[in-house]
Amino acid sequence: MPQHPSGTVTFLFSEIEDFSRLWEQHPQAMKAAVPQHDAIMKGVIASRGGYIVKTTGAGLLAAFAVADDALVAALDAQHGLVSAAWGETGPLRVRMALHTGPAEERNGDYFGPTLNRAARLMVVGHGGQILVSRPTSELVRDHLPQGVALRDLGEQRLKDLSRPEHVFQLVAADLPADFPPLKSLDAHANNLPIQPTAFIGRETELETLRKLLLQAGIRLVTLTGPGGTGKTRLALQVVANVVDGFDDGVCFVDFALVTDTRLVASTIAQALGIRDPGAGPLGDILKDYLQEKQMLLLLDNMEQVVAEAPLVAELLDAAPHLKVLATSRSILRLRGEREFQVLPLPLPDPRHLPPLATLSQYAAVELFVQRAASVRPDFKVTNENAAAVAEICYRLDGLPLAIELAAARIRVLPPEALLQRLSNRLKLLTSGLRDLPPRQRTLRGAIDWSYDLLDDREKTLFRRLGMFAGGWTIEAAEAVCPDEGWSAPKGLPASSLLVEDVLDGMESLVAKSLIRQEPTSDDLRFTMLETIREYALERLTESGEQDGLREAHMLHYLRELEAMPVKPAARATWLEHFKVELDNARTALHTALSCSDAEPALRLVTALWPVWNAEGQLSEARLNAETVLALPGAKEPRLRAMRADVLARAAVIAAFQNDYISSEALSDESKSLFQALGDKAGMVRALYSRISAAWMRGDYVQAETFVTEALALARDVDDKWLIAQMIGSLGTIARERGEYAVARAHFEDSLALRRTLGDDEALADSLMNLGATAVFQADPTAESLLQQAMQIFERLGHKFGRARTLHDLGFLAADRGDFALAGEKFAQSLVLFHELGDRRNEAKCLEGLARVSAALHHPDRAAHLLGAAESLRDKMQSPLPPSYRAAYERTVTSVRSELDAPALARSWAEGKTMTLEQAFAYALKDEELNDSALAQE
Repeated sequence: MPQHPSGTVTFLFSEIEDFSRLWEQHPQAMKAAVPQHDAIMKGVIASRGGYIVKTTGAGLLAAFAVADDALVAALDAQHGLVSAAWGETGPLRVRMALHTGPAEERNGDYFGPTLNRAARLMVVGHGGQILVSRPTSELVRDHLPQGVALRDLGEQRLKDLSRPEHVFQLVAADLPADFPPLKSLDAHANNLPIQPTAFIGRETELETLRKLLLQAGIRLVTLTGPGGTGKTRLALQVVANVVDGFDDGVCFVDFALVTDTRLVASTIAQALGIRDPGAGPLGDILKDYLQEKQMLLLLDNMEQVVAEAPLVAELLDAAPHLKVLATSRSILRLRGEREFQVLPLPLPDPRHLPPLATLSQYAAVELFVQRAASVRPDFKVTNENAAAVAEICYRLDGLPLAIELAAARIRVLPPEALLQRLSNRLKLLTSGLRDLPPRQRTLRGAIDWSYDLLDDREKTLFRRLGMFAGGWTIEAAEAVCPDEGWSAPKGLPASSLLVEDVLDGMESLVAKSLIRQEPTSDDLRFTMLETIREYALERLTESGEQDGLREAHMLHYLRELEAMPVKPAARATWLEHFKVELDNARTALHTALSCSDAEPALRLVTALWPVWNAEGQLSEARLNAETVLALPGAKEPRLRAMRADVLARAAVIAAFQNDYISSEALSDESKSLFQALGDKAGMVRALYSRISAAWMRGDYVQAETFVTEALALARDVDDKWLIAQMIGSLGTIARERGEYAVARAHFEDSLALRRTLGDDEALADSLMNLGATAVFQADPTAESLLQQAMQIFERLGHKFGRARTLHDLGFLAADRGDFALAGEKFAQSLVLFHELGDRRNEAKCLEGLARVSAALHHPDRAAHLLGAAESLRDKMQSPLPPSYRAAYERTVTSVRSELDAPALARSWAEGKTMTLEQAFAYALKDEELNDSALAQE
């Protein structure tokens, strides 16, 4: 197979003319004709050392290291196509184009302006014609085959709107040579401006808009979106693509600098080349001029002259063959208008980066790379900077203007340094090109443009909505944004907001593309791009309203959190819905932590606990709990009950993070406070962390002592939920010791009690523990019990429960000898425990994967994993429980049977020196189970 050409590459693009029509008219014949075409093309390309990059159905793209080879391949292909017998379809006429330039190649695919230019060159040709760009012509003109010449077609404006291309036609004596004029922009009347850079991405939007504009009955299409989304650039490219469909051409009308609506008609007339004789209303002159024209008008930046939109309707009524494509930050509100929202560019998820070879397939990344290369030609995405580039695009919301401004900084800042400075993107992104309109030179200018068009009430609502993080509902906006409930700033009567203003105001802001309605949300929910939100918050600070609004926002989400249902079933549904509000809750907590009174912060931490638990964000929960507990006012006597509750919760997390000293201190203080308050149920909650810490350290006697004390207190107050929990703890201790019959009896008692409580999470916990115990007993009910638990955990979105159950299913599969399934389950569990920060259970998963590796005869890998697991256990002071020792010893014995002592010691030692992240990566590396594990998470 030919090697992928690199560096300077000559591309051959080809396409069958009238491909869709031929399939419609001759579907059966085309089934034979297309493979015949493909065979001819591929044969000649291969014979000249070309590399076929991709096929498109109607044609293909090939790359050549030598331009002469590409030219001869194109000639040979046309000869082969002309001489072939085609039958019912008639000869397939194929247009071709050759263009040479630098190209970026990764994993057999190519990216960059050269490729885009070659495609645009082909589009303007006709079937049977071979077009050659000037760069290619310079390389081949001295080596043309006998009887072959280059016919100069002059400079042509291709449909990419960049600089004109000097185009040549390859002429051969035995091939057709006379064709109609090229289908370039020059073939149709237009005033489309040349663009300094190539258009990137948005293939789907281009095709959708092309069909809309060419569809009979659709006369007016409006592109809407916030500043910086690339509405103008998209509109220009769409118009260039459809220029063939309008006999009288297309006309670009720019209202960027027009602020007086009385000048709208004259601006359109000037773009059309109409002189104003002053003999009558200019609107009437426009109607007369356009009446018989089959033309497309592109009206750009209509938002600031939208009051004159009725003139557009009048022109459309007067000219039945006229169509209008408008760009605006708000719809025109005219009859027959079709709105098309221009969204930010597609983005990679920086938390789960795709392979480097496919990263530039995201338009946001490709735009960044191309614009960065324009200021620093040696710039490329590498393994070292890929994460930073993806994060930059993500932080900039995929906004083309923001990405272009950021890429311009690559001249002096590498991606990693640029990323660090993006905390204030509005100040950083101020280096636009001088020949752009002011609103496009800076990101702030683009948003200023929209903000200045708002009335006072809309401005007030807009900046107040910036307080919401991650979106909001109508109810939240109506609770937080009006002036009622917090002290409105003095001297701003024009900005006062009432509840009844909010809904109308949000509708207007949606129409003006400053906020967006989430289409997939069950609730009516709205969001604001983070870039625009940063601007709104700046304006909020300038207004002096931020203190009152922050308090209103905090109190609203405190009320929302404390309204969580008591019944477990309803609570699960509520938690699922509230996940989307977590960023708002964090913002509210940040506000509470800055208050002089510690009560709101204590209440928020307590109310947020179920959300953190459901999301598996235990480190965040503990950090915030300890921050709140350290507040000066958190030890006031009136807050003792709240403090005791937060202490107990923090103690449990510290225990599971193997910070036993901190856990015991937190637990003891909590228990003392609850005891002073006479709260026995609270004392049980305080003791739970002592129980957990003891059995995780392997001190089962102390753990049982604490459980006995806690169970007596729970029974004193007849708290069935706590009683079931403590009985379950007795079962856990017994199972860890290897006393499976005793453990099962306790778990069955706990399950029976929990069934009466209607708490699905607790029920799933009991089912999981019973299933895990049944695994050790080789009981056939084990799988059914674990699957029942998994179904509940998945429905609840309970990450920790899913992780534990997956591990137990892996253990069960390994016991049954299904090591492929075992490896998959252990890997999935490891991914979840790693995200949760649960190191003890990570060690269990590493041991499980070592067991799989040993069984599959990969002893070196198994030894590395055992060493890594041992290192984790040592750091956590958490010895291997007796219940797991038998399986562990079998794994070690298996490894010893295949490795000699020095090799075993070396691999084990290397595993012990791995960092946590290295061990995690190693455990998943090069495993068939890896993709499955990550895909499911």
